[in-house]
Amino acid sequence: MLKTHEGGCLCGAIRLRSDGDPFKTTVCHCTLCQRTTGSAFSIELLFPKKALTFQGATPSEYTYRSPDHGRLLHYLFCPTCGTRLGLTLERFPTIQIIYAGTYDDPTWVKPDSHIFMQSAAPWIAPPSDGDCFNAHMLKEDGSPIQPMPRLFTQ
Repeated sequence: MLKTHEGGCLCGAIRLRSDGDPFKTTVCHCTLCQRTTGSAFSIELLFPKKALTFQGATPSEYTYRSPDHGRLLHYLFCPTCGTRLGLTLERFPTIQIIYAGTYDDPTWVKPDSHIFMQSAAPWIAPPSDGDCFNAHMLKEDGSPIQPMPRLFTQ
């Protein structure tokens, strides 16, 4: 049976539904995510765009060109309350990222990787499960990068 999860923005003007599990759930510690969330990291669920539906108000979009790689990032947010819903990446146009905190019940979310550990807050310890990467988990050509060695195990 297909798992469905629902969520939305703070004011309720936008509702979202994801059908199925994300194919990746990443905690991003990059300085851009720190800046855009006002926090130490973002928790990003990656879905095929076709697995998501939005209802209610049309999300607004802010497009930003990364100075690190020159590609565009398209941030979706509620035009009324400003809640950040997710983003799409120029590099992966068929993927929709949804932020874990937008779900009505995010307790089902379990990260499987942490990226940009090189810029993680100094009080964050690498998790004992899931893969950790100093920066991205993919090279420019799309090939995978080896995760960091585990510092401890359970």
